[in-house]
Amino acid sequence: MHTTVDESDVYRKLREKAESHLQAGTTPIAGHWSMGVDALRLLHELSSNPNKAGDALKLLHELQVYQVELDLQNEEMVANERALGEELGLYRTLYNYVPLAYFVIDFKGVVIQSNLAAAELFGIGQDDMEGQRIDTFINHQNRPLLHGLLQRVAQGSTGDSCVVGIGEGTKVSRHLQIRATRSPEREYILLACCENASTDTE
Repeated sequence: MHTTVDESDVYRKLREKAESHLQAGTTPIAGHWSMGVDALRLLHELSSNPNKAGDALKLLHELQVYQVELDLQNEEMVANERALGEELGLYRTLYNYVPLAYFVIDFKGVVIQSNLAAAELFGIGQDDMEGQRIDTFINHQNRPLLHGLLQRVAQGSTGDSCVVGIGEGTKVSRHLQIRATRSPEREYILLACCENASTDTE
């Protein structure tokens, strides 16, 4: 069940954390307050008037709490950015080094991206695959099978597969099992290819 985040509760917890840091003297950037000019001017005016000294102390406290809140938010953003970077690195490694050929293609069958296994499968450089039509790597007689697969997926099929051959002319040297599905944002087609050992070569 989707849970709505209560922003007021988040702010309350952040403020409580900032207050506890101030009381314990463990602020993220202890002693380095960066007050604005207007805030400093107002603080000076209040502290110069004995009748408003209490207000000056309250204002100073509020400014300190606000500064600590900003520091805590910044620390959390840095930590989140680091975690996202590590997660992205992991997925890049999985994508590139998984022992299956992966392709990202557009609805016209043009390769947008491929992994190392895909390049090795077809004996071509990984960068050289980008911009190529995926059907150029398939046996001419089997291209209608691949075109049909891509058309079904482009028209809304949640996922489908076919077996095609690799080779020149009527001679097929290897067969591939190709699984296709649309990307979550429905802008591309994702292909996973592996050699089909159960199919006899011609």
